Amino acid sequence: MAQKTKTVRMTEGKITPLIIRFAIPLLLGNIFQQLYNMVDSWVVGNYVSNEAFSAVGTVGPIINMLIGFFMGLSSGASVVISQYFGAQKEDQVSETVHTAIMMTIVLSVLITILGIIMMPVLLGIMNTPAEVLPDARLYLTIYFAGVSGLLFYNIGSGILQATGDSKRPFYYLATAAVTNIILDLVFVIVFHMGVEGVAFATVIAQLISAVLIIFTLLKADSCIRLVPSKLKMHWDQLAKIIRVGIPAALQMAIISFSNIFVQSYINHFGADCMSGWTAYSKIDALMLLPMQSIGLATTTFVGQNIGVGRVDRVKEGVKTGLMLSLVSTVVPMIPVMIFAPQLVAFFNAKKEVVDYGTLMLRWISPFYALTCSSNIQSAALRGSGDTKAPMLMMIFSFVIFRQIYLFITANFISNTIIPIFMGYPAGWLVCTVLTAIYYHKADLGRGAVA
Repeated sequence: MAQKTKTVRMTEGKITPLIIRFAIPLLLGNIFQQLYNMVDSWVVGNYVSNEAFSAVGTVGPIINMLIGFFMGLSSGASVVISQYFGAQKEDQVSETVHTAIMMTIVLSVLITILGIIMMPVLLGIMNTPAEVLPDARLYLTIYFAGVSGLLFYNIGSGILQATGDSKRPFYYLATAAVTNIILDLVFVIVFHMGVEGVAFATVIAQLISAVLIIFTLLKADSCIRLVPSKLKMHWDQLAKIIRVGIPAALQMAIISFSNIFVQSYINHFGADCMSGWTAYSKIDALMLLPMQSIGLATTTFVGQNIGVGRVDRVKEGVKTGLMLSLVSTVVPMIPVMIFAPQLVAFFNAKKEVVDYGTLMLRWISPFYALTCSSNIQSAALRGSGDTKAPMLMMIFSFVIFRQIYLFITANFISNTIIPIFMGYPAGWLVCTVLTAIYYHKADLGRGAVA
């Protein structure tokens, strides 16, 4: 039986309620997605060892480099679908959906192989301490062996979100997150499987979310319905996906690769600093979720409205997205700074770890507001089909500038932890200025692909 369509057209109606209604399920879904790594870290930090906690945290840049490339490419499919959907070109929507799924089948094999092959080299580049290395290798091997579940969930959720459906991806992600929590506790506490148990729990949960979202596409009653017999590469649609998606893919992969070198600076200060950074990173990820969710909503809003030529409505939507982003980012900042020690101790109560994590939170948190403007404006540019400019600005800010900053700081100014981690806010500031200048001169209608 076909499932009733839940698509939403964002080309008409009041802008603020549309963006809020679309962003809330995204936010909740992103919170549950963060629970994957947060629960993994909490379980190993409290029931395995400090080394295991560091291992699970330190592998993030490696995972993000390969997964980030796919996420960027899949965002190209989402933009193309949203523009076709806004323009009511249903045949082209269907072709793009089937092309995107075929692309995911191919990339899931390649990313699995590349992840396992590149793992030893990347762990070496990060200067991973010897006591952390075995657990890091084990976690990554299992993670990449089962990475296809994550890829299929993300491409499926991108398809649904492009047509205005952000609720069902949230429901499926929530189901997977609850499964992950239960399996973490069972595998680690009951069966004493350590890092291996945490990795298997994550892979199984991701597979469940993938099955649910693919089933939804198979049963859909609209133009996004997945028909196995129609699976093929439509090369014209693939070219559009690549045109929009490759800049975002390269951006995410290169920034994540750069973060491998940033992680090596953190690792230089030892396992306790690594654990403090891991705890900080989990809290940091939650803090940025409202802004990121509103950014995703803005991308879909812009994509659909560009599809029907509503540039005036696009600009109003971007202003609304920026206002909502600032409020939702700044308000939680104060309690996070006040209760920083308690938040870090939730993941790892070792005093040295809490001291490092608290220091990082209280120094970096005040600068989160900087990221709102660049995130929303970049989201709008991507939704319009212009992904090259955000890529170049973010690579310059987060890779070139940040690496130069870290090299000069560590070698010529002060090789202490505060100047090192302040490289993040410095990069945010540069990106904010560059994006604001470019956005206000951009022709948003020029990048339309549909």
